[in-house]
Amino acid sequence: MTKLRSVGRSTNEDLRARVHFCSETGQIWLHEHRMLLVHAEAQATLRNELIDTLGMDRAKGLLTRMGYASGVRDAELARTRAEDSSDLEAFMTGPQLHTLEGIVKVTPLKLELNRHSGKFYAEILWEHSWEGQSHRRHYGIHSEPVCWTQIGYACGYTSAFMGRTILYKEVECTGMGHNNCRIVGKPAEEWDDAAEQMRFFNSESIADQLIDLQTQVVQLRSSIGDRDQLPEDVTGTSPGFRAAYELLKQAAGSHISVLLQGETGVGKEVFARSLHEMGPRCSKPFVAVNCAAIPQELVESELFGVEKGAYTGALVSRPGRFERADGGTLFLDEIGDLPLSAQAKLLRVLQDGEIERLGDQKTRKINVRLVAATNTNLQELVKAGRFRSDLYYRLNAYQIVIPPLRERKQDIPLLAKHFLAKHTAIHGKKLRGFTDKAKRALLAYPWPGNIRELQNAVERGVILAPSGTRIEVSHLFLSSNDVQPQEFGLDPSGGLDINRWEAGKDLREAVFNGTLTLDQVEAMLLETAVDKARGNLSSAARMLGLTRPQIAYRLKRLHEGKDGPGDPASAAFDGTRVGSI
Repeated sequence: MTKLRSVGRSTNEDLRARVHFCSETGQIWLHEHRMLLVHAEAQATLRNELIDTLGMDRAKGLLTRMGYASGVRDAELARTRAEDSSDLEAFMTGPQLHTLEGIVKVTPLKLELNRHSGKFYAEILWEHSWEGQSHRRHYGIHSEPVCWTQIGYACGYTSAFMGRTILYKEVECTGMGHNNCRIVGKPAEEWDDAAEQMRFFNSESIADQLIDLQTQVVQLRSSIGDRDQLPEDVTGTSPGFRAAYELLKQAAGSHISVLLQGETGVGKEVFARSLHEMGPRCSKPFVAVNCAAIPQELVESELFGVEKGAYTGALVSRPGRFERADGGTLFLDEIGDLPLSAQAKLLRVLQDGEIERLGDQKTRKINVRLVAATNTNLQELVKAGRFRSDLYYRLNAYQIVIPPLRERKQDIPLLAKHFLAKHTAIHGKKLRGFTDKAKRALLAYPWPGNIRELQNAVERGVILAPSGTRIEVSHLFLSSNDVQPQEFGLDPSGGLDINRWEAGKDLREAVFNGTLTLDQVEAMLLETAVDKARGNLSSAARMLGLTRPQIAYRLKRLHEGKDGPGDPASAAFDGTRVGSI
């Protein structure tokens, strides 16, 4: 153990001398390798997003492979030092680099190695593990070891150094609640479950897996239907909506391609599904594709299919969306984002009814009804050279413009009522509807996000409103200032306090001459409102023209500025119901 420590100290000093910063070029070098300084919190955010997006298993594999690649690179430096040092001294390059790079403090407890014979065994202590601490902070105590990147580094470094596969296992981990981490490493064949561990080092095409999962979801929706997007969600009586829906019904019985135009959130996919359900293809698949959500390099393979070996990573042949929608309807949302190469192939499909998979010479006949949608002006894209004019005229044969929600004011109550019934059922709540002010706010708001935004607002209101009550303005909107007109209260004589500037003259003078400060005025108003409302914050907020969160924030600020909690505002903020004083 003493020998390992002395070797580590000498190795550490040598490695520090190999780290160089260049202020002129903005580069950091470790010997011949370029390095980066990265904020630990930013790295933790990336790690968390990988876990939340891909799931624990896939994130573990990806992070393990990242660590493995880093370990292999550091082993290159160790091999250059092995020529004039012992195996032990050369090997210590990796543990010291891992420490120097700020990942974890590495202390070998037991180390037996012989590069010539391939013998290897190591027990290593990890202290202050960045990865273990980060995982525990964000996800709590875990049932299994979580230092995936660090394990990958150890495996990659040692395997490259020894010239054979060495696997490490984390037998103690701070992410599991231990004080420190401890790992054991030995050749892969000496582990009983080596195959299980090795699967995390095998690269996998996450994009292909995600696309396959997306395809399964689409096929499932096609077979059992998606209640959230059935024609029952098409609701409205306004002239603009009725005109658009009449055009949709007239096109349902034919096979003509339809172009839906409208802002984001107006319900273009709901219209497309309605068209499919009303037509003769309703028993066949409805396949939806968001062209803006697919990476440009994958668009053609996703739409038209791909043959095995067509490009690196194409391990199996896969049908495209056109083939999956054969006999049914293909909905291409955000079609203006299609690359020009895919536009050319799409035009050929529309003209000939044939598709050709990427990497294949054989053509396949398909029978698909195409419905396209866009929230951009395709004519402007044609002028800018970003959209083919021949494809535009082909798609524009039957155009339906869906009006934005701000032009459908009379439909807002119907839609709001529909979404209220839908989400009260989902969340298991009984509500009595909307308050009058909430109804007025729904009509006054411009709804830039259209129907999608309205549905989100109603669902938020359902969640926030107590059972048995009505949804209020503050439940629907984070700030009600933009949806409520200026209101006036009654003055002391019982009249409308419209001339509020004159009524507040004495108060203004008190502030100007220094008798009162603005903070004191605010405190006085808050305390008086809470007193009059008998501690009911919602009622007090209405008196002051605020939302409940707004008055709660001001009361908290007032409370923090006082020496004690004995005032009405403090008691109200603390949740105590205050009576008259």
